[in-house]
Amino acid sequence: MKHFLLIFLVCAFVGCKQSKEPANSTEVKTSKLIALFKASNTNYPNISVHRGGKGLLNYPENCLETLKYINDSIVVIYEVDVAQTKDGQLVLLHDKSIDRTTTGSGKVDEFSYSELKNFNLKDDHGNETQFKIPLFSEVLTWCVQNNVILTIDIKRSVSQELVIDAIRKAKAEDISIIITYNVEQAKAAYNLAPDLLLSISARNNDEFDRLLDAKIPTKNMLAFTGTRLSDESLFKRLHNENILCMLGTLGNLDKSAQTKGDELYRKWKKMEQILWLQIDLLKLLRL
Repeated sequence: MKHFLLIFLVCAFVGCKQSKEPANSTEVKTSKLIALFKASNTNYPNISVHRGGKGLLNYPENCLETLKYINDSIVVIYEVDVAQTKDGQLVLLHDKSIDRTTTGSGKVDEFSYSELKNFNLKDDHGNETQFKIPLFSEVLTWCVQNNVILTIDIKRSVSQELVIDAIRKAKAEDISIIITYNVEQAKAAYNLAPDLLLSISARNNDEFDRLLDAKIPTKNMLAFTGTRLSDESLFKRLHNENILCMLGTLGNLDKSAQTKGDELYRKWKKMEQILWLQIDLLKLLRL
């Protein structure tokens, strides 16, 4: 069974004080997630589900019904992928084509959304379901209503501005985290939405240095440290900035745990103040 969840590393709190100055009309109202995802807090979800849920029988990835199904059992964050159709609609889909995850064939940007609705989603085992590719706006609406947090992976063919506009329209700022993969993407996202929390790639000290040089406020950062354990010096620096970190166990770390046992997750939890174990999604759902 593949593991497709993320686990959080907790950074030591340095005591960043909130401003005591009165608010004014030009002050940007920041997302609640900027204050929530800090090392000083412990009441945030500790597990993030890759592609909205992977490996589940009869529940496909990037599917609204899968989010609802998981949300009935556990409190998690959902990482989802946003693509764009031929007629400009934002939908949840990871691949450029619909071949792997639906009963159709072709590139997603070759279809209008009404055309995509002719196809059904398939689960990771190849089973056809009655579920359809969801509109991003539908997912945002449900997440706002149910206080469900998303980390949003914007596909390369989709503009950040379009996704952020959709978040604004749904009034979903308090449940949305924008994923970025490099300094340029992080700067662009911050310039468009200085009120949102950004998942930034900080896998080593050099990457973190470039992010600091870009003058993106550290309060806007949730640090993704990669899918391998980073050098201890990086975590110490992130701790000093009160930046919460996220470790992807998918890949090598999950394979190690599968071979050597879940005790490794407890070891990683203890190391660098990792907060929660990476646990198989099926175990969490008690299937």
